[in-house]
Amino acid sequence: MDGLLIPIWALALLCFGITVAYASVGLGGGTAYTALLAILGASHQMIPTVSLLLNVVVTTIGSLIFLRAQHGRVGLIVPFVSTSVPAAYVGGLLPVSADVFYGLLWITLALVAARIFIWDEVALDLGLSRSGEILVSLLVGTVLGLIAGIVGIGGGIYLVPLILILGLGTEHEAAAAGAVFTWINSGAGLAARIQRLSVDWVELVPLAGAVAVGAALGAWMGASWLSRQTMRRVLGGIVVLALVLLFDDVFLG
Repeated sequence: MDGLLIPIWALALLCFGITVAYASVGLGGGTAYTALLAILGASHQMIPTVSLLLNVVVTTIGSLIFLRAQHGRVGLIVPFVSTSVPAAYVGGLLPVSADVFYGLLWITLALVAARIFIWDEVALDLGLSRSGEILVSLLVGTVLGLIAGIVGIGGGIYLVPLILILGLGTEHEAAAAGAVFTWINSGAGLAARIQRLSVDWVELVPLAGAVAVGAALGAWMGASWLSRQTMRRVLGGIVVLALVLLFDDVFLG
């Protein structure tokens, strides 16, 4: 990628470290990749495509590991995915400015961080029936899928905390759902974007390789031996990292 402030191998090492943490809680890392690439001077046209590609690599591996560990629950995952996929594809086709979204993303992530670190055990009891839970999941899937396609993130950084806040699943079930959700949405968004942009896939091999290794390590940690409390703290740390990385885009950009 032209214009990067550091060598591609150095970027690959940074992405590896990011991926280990993100994959441990079922996320792809799109928020961090997007912010990091922007800071390092990558083309704004290429950033979402690269982020979505790395998301696909990470969450392909993460999904397989979490599902193999039997943390996946079909009834939790399917409603979110069924509406997010077409929305992510549509979002990927839209040449929309991300300025407003970054502001909303920052505010929402700040609320998520507060929930994790301040109101750790608080979950909303909406008293929903199963049909009500499905309706909420369909609506959330649509919104997050559209965001995924437009900005180049998988949407999992929203979905995983929401599952916990709404009391729809455990930390491990949320991680599994987040991995599958991000994988499918990122694939849909990427499919739309490569129709509009020419991509040199060869130069992205070091990044893809680094995140693949990081994903295998992180997802194994999350699925096998990280405690629920540790997973929640890792997720909180990731949210805070995203807030810091996005600060320039939101308040100074």
